Amino acid sequence: MSWPYDRKATVLAEGTTNTATSPLNVLCLAALTFVVRDAVFAAGMLYVVCQVLLVLALRRLGAATGLPGWFPALTITALTVNPLLVSSIGMEVELGASGLAWLLTFSVERRPFAFGLVAGMLALIRVDLLIFAVVIFVARRRSWVDVRRIVRAAVLVAAPWFVFSWVVLGAAVPDTVVIKTLQGARRAWGRWEFGNGPGLYWLILVMRRNPAGRRLVPFAVLAAAGAVYSLAYVQSGVPPYHWYYGPGIVAATVFVCAATAGFAGRAERGLSLLVVVALVMAGVAGYAHSGLPRDFAPLTSNYTSSEQYARIGRDVARLAGGKTVASADEIGVLAYTCGCAIIDVFSDRGLMPQAIAELEARTGRLTRGLLRVNFAFFDDTIRPRTLDLALRRINGTPPSNYLATWTISAPLAGTAQLYLVPAS
Repeated sequence: MSWPYDRKATVLAEGTTNTATSPLNVLCLAALTFVVRDAVFAAGMLYVVCQVLLVLALRRLGAATGLPGWFPALTITALTVNPLLVSSIGMEVELGASGLAWLLTFSVERRPFAFGLVAGMLALIRVDLLIFAVVIFVARRRSWVDVRRIVRAAVLVAAPWFVFSWVVLGAAVPDTVVIKTLQGARRAWGRWEFGNGPGLYWLILVMRRNPAGRRLVPFAVLAAAGAVYSLAYVQSGVPPYHWYYGPGIVAATVFVCAATAGFAGRAERGLSLLVVVALVMAGVAGYAHSGLPRDFAPLTSNYTSSEQYARIGRDVARLAGGKTVASADEIGVLAYTCGCAIIDVFSDRGLMPQAIAELEARTGRLTRGLLRVNFAFFDDTIRPRTLDLALRRINGTPPSNYLATWTISAPLAGTAQLYLVPAS
């Protein structure tokens, strides 16, 4: 499973960063951890709470649209065993899924103030989830009605954090926007085809003429919003971190389960249900085939397992003796178990001015203007921290001056050596 802290969310005792992509997820985890005194257990608690909220939303959504009573059970099962969503436990994907379900529920029930409140919370979960809010809002009939109430409610929830972040932390939008955009600047996805995206909008028009299909219009809108969300990510060119696919997969799964429950005739529904059940069973089998408990989530891009990083972190704590250590790209579990200052652009804000300048050099006038507004209160006098030691992941000849070494391996990354060396 994913640990409830990742490479984006590290905060050093001696300084502050603004790299938590999901402020609300971090705040929820912090509050639960304060109560139970265990971050991993707190992540499990938050996951369960989100699952309960998701089921409650699906029940109301199914009742409001006239779907069978087994629609929520089918949908939550399909979501729970999805390999990508399983691999994202501990991150904000599940919190976002419950938020999207309630957003759609309040849209169907025509409760504008509640819709706005949830839209504001979605901005705090991930600011890019506002794409879903915009698409679902625009797709409503008479969408302009109550727009002021919706906006006021959203601002009421989201504005305090974003104003605080803008003025106190130096950027309204987290620094990860700059960091991840730079990581994907070379657009490694190649030729991309998204031909079925516009078809979802056509599907909405068809279903509105079909009495059985009208109940599926909200779910089709959710799926269309997922397509727009995915398209936005494709255009941004960021690297394919697996959790980025979570919201789109959640939207598509909810739509497929709703279609299975309410659109087809009896024979077609039976066939559709069989397909969904087969996918659920495939997800379960795929998770368990390598034995339980697993060392790795079904999908992972890490260089080694969380357990090994925990052991390495304890070793580094003993060897570093309070000195600062440059990371080898991955930082979360190492920093958590080391309790020492492990440094990279996510944890040292002194490295951000160079990253901002590089992104400005790569972008057009509009983006440069938005970046300057976002970082208007950024303290660019902060200097990078002095490094004493460094972690280096090397596949070839070892450095001559290393202080310690560990063999690390992962399904995607293969096997390599991780060295602790003096910083050059």
